Amino acid sequence: MPKADNGGAAGPRVVVLGGTGYLGRRIGEAFTADGAQVHLVSRSPAENGAADPRSVRMDLLNAGPRELTEFFGSVRPDVVVNAAGRAWRADEAEMTAGNADLVARVTQSLVDLPHRPRLIQLGTVHEYGAGTPGAGTSEEQEPAPVTPYGRTKLLGTRIVLRAAEEHGLDGVVLRLSNVIGAGAPVGSLFGMVAAHLADAARAQSLGEKPDELRLPPLRAHRDVLDAQDATDAVRAAATAPGDLGGQVINIGRGEAVPMDALIHRMVELSGVDLPVVESVADQPARTDAQWLQLDVSRALRLLGWQPRRSLDTSLRDLLTAAVPTPVNDRKRR
Repeated sequence: MPKADNGGAAGPRVVVLGGTGYLGRRIGEAFTADGAQVHLVSRSPAENGAADPRSVRMDLLNAGPRELTEFFGSVRPDVVVNAAGRAWRADEAEMTAGNADLVARVTQSLVDLPHRPRLIQLGTVHEYGAGTPGAGTSEEQEPAPVTPYGRTKLLGTRIVLRAAEEHGLDGVVLRLSNVIGAGAPVGSLFGMVAAHLADAARAQSLGEKPDELRLPPLRAHRDVLDAQDATDAVRAAATAPGDLGGQVINIGRGEAVPMDALIHRMVELSGVDLPVVESVADQPARTDAQWLQLDVSRALRLLGWQPRRSLDTSLRDLLTAAVPTPVNDRKRR
């Protein structure tokens, strides 16, 4: 982690934007365990309540550059992690506000500070668009996103890279593959399936027949990353020596997994007996890329990071948090 200037305090100062969200709260917990002074910035209070000294209430979507500059100036962070943004249940305008406009205000505020922190921007594999079946996508591939989420996240990436080039900001973008773990948002495929399995488990425990799991055709292959591995990548980026400014680094498992096999494995591990029906009826047509796989060699070279947790471990974590019944074969492999 960049050297801290904390007036004699033990740990570096870390600000996590979106600090009570799916990834943000994990990242905050990890840095706290590392001994950092963590500030979790979010419109919603932390799980421990508004009295939590780490929690900073701020509406990031409406916070102007001056408000952000004053906040950063008072905290004097060594690291800022941007885990804020919009992904689920938002239109393209809302995604632009959360994934690009906010990034512009954050970078503008950081370059005005006398003590500039390292900015770690969380990007996404969806910035690339379609991958080549059978191959991993490297950071050198020209992005061609096909979804609003991918397009707006790419705007955010380009803002960080421009701030690094024009103003010398030590800003690095971690392009994450599809993240899975306990508490996955219900708007995501994994979160939605976990919620359905939780309802099915409750019905089964009452002697009722659970509703079948209806999904669109699962023909895509995805690079799926454990949430803890993603968190460890952020920690590695924070502690990497030198200047990472202007770097884009892929963070994933480096393999593409058939989604139909992964969802069926999830149902199997849950112990809930219900059919999985793939149907185009009553399901929105998918417009995203069918093959997403990352080349993660740069992450190992620059950060010393590589994925360590198995897919079964990730699925068990997700299910244990969601399904109120024992998960089959709970022994971690």
